[in-house]
Amino acid sequence: MGPDPEGTEPEATRRDADVAESSRANRGWWDRNADEYQVEHGTFLGDDRFVWGPEGLDEVEAELLGAPEDLKGRDVLEIGAGAAQCSRWLAAQGARPVALDLSHRQLQHSLRIGGSFPLVCADAGALPFADASFDLVCSAYGALPFVADPRLVLREVHRVLRPGGRFVFSVTHPIRWAFPDEPGPEGLSVAASYFDRTPYVEQDENGHAVYVEHHRTIGDRVRDIATSGFRLVDLVEPEWPAWNTAEWGGWSPLRGALIPGTAIFVCERD
Repeated sequence: MGPDPEGTEPEATRRDADVAESSRANRGWWDRNADEYQVEHGTFLGDDRFVWGPEGLDEVEAELLGAPEDLKGRDVLEIGAGAAQCSRWLAAQGARPVALDLSHRQLQHSLRIGGSFPLVCADAGALPFADASFDLVCSAYGALPFVADPRLVLREVHRVLRPGGRFVFSVTHPIRWAFPDEPGPEGLSVAASYFDRTPYVEQDENGHAVYVEHHRTIGDRVRDIATSGFRLVDLVEPEWPAWNTAEWGGWSPLRGALIPGTAIFVCERD
């Protein structure tokens, strides 16, 4: 992920990291790196676009939350909102979004860009909302890749959704965990077991985690969804479009033409 802003290169390893350690590490990482992230990716994301991942799949064309005219008047929660670009797009469609993020600094970037919708700094595993508060919940690479127990998030989303409500979230495609996180040819050879669920951890010189990502296989994700009271409606694996020549970390046109980089799960509350 790059050097720590203070100049100390963290050690990358694979080891266990529980719910509390993962939350603490990732809150700190995003607070420290929010400025750099928005500078590096802000142009691609835009101020008011809804982009599902590095491939550039836009909700305008995907309509995974429903047709634009169906969003008007809907209460929508965005989890892991960052600078709330997706919520800003939703508001423009007439929806009533709430943007939630673990990182205070990320939400400060939303304030900088502007918008009239609420911003909430909270953990996705303990949503500060009443039961059945929302018609839709969405998350574009937010929360789910970083939590030790995604079922905590799924159950909270189920609780705050109204019956029949939809939850759509995107994450790094699980197959990517078997390959090195490199955009070039070195990222095309299997280097690890797809079935190894040991988290990826960056830690400081004292062994304290400063960044954590958690791996779930496709089967794990489906079981998590089903046991949390959702019905899986669709699983979208965006193909890399010819117009997108950008690299984003380990995502690139080279790799995108050969292996999927993003998985989008479309779920409905029973």
